[in-house]
Amino acid sequence: MAFIKLVRDKNSTDSELVSSFRLSHNSDYVGELFQRYTHLVFGVCMKYLKDEESSKDAVMEIFEKLLIDLKKHDVDNFKSWLYSVSKNHCLMKLRKDKSQANHVDEFGKDSLSLMENDESSHQSGGEEQELLDKSLYEGIEHLKEEQKICVDLFYMQSKSYEEVAEITGYSMMQVKSYIQNGKRNLKIFLTEKRRSP
Repeated sequence: MAFIKLVRDKNSTDSELVSSFRLSHNSDYVGELFQRYTHLVFGVCMKYLKDEESSKDAVMEIFEKLLIDLKKHDVDNFKSWLYSVSKNHCLMKLRKDKSQANHVDEFGKDSLSLMENDESSHQSGGEEQELLDKSLYEGIEHLKEEQKICVDLFYMQSKSYEEVAEITGYSMMQVKSYIQNGKRNLKIFLTEKRRSP
């Protein structure tokens, strides 16, 4: 019986599989759809992300997204819709990565200027940035636990104050205080590290 059902699913149209999933919430229907179009999704991801590992991760994320989105949206042309979902997922991922990079850059800006103004510095810009990145992560590990958590969420994961408060259970005032103090302690750590032989 299961074999007959499997054969029927493989012969079903995209629309029939979508309808069956919406009625039963059985992920096997989406699995069959995804098997048909994995190559399409991977191709879209490679086009935008230009990295094989990131694209593989994105393919799995999109599959998980389908299990939620197909319950909410009426889809007439699955292939076309899936292409749009995949493209939008990649663009959002690129925007988020860029935002996170800017966030971290803003975070390290004061510290980087300290390094650049140090007359004893003989490193190239690339080496300085690499040293700064390494020192930032090392410095975060030296913070008090609550500062470490808030700084990591806010700067490294690009969460808003509200999101940090929601994730940690701290009040908004505590979150802002931990981030401010954490940033100050990091600047002290980076300055001392820079001056040490």
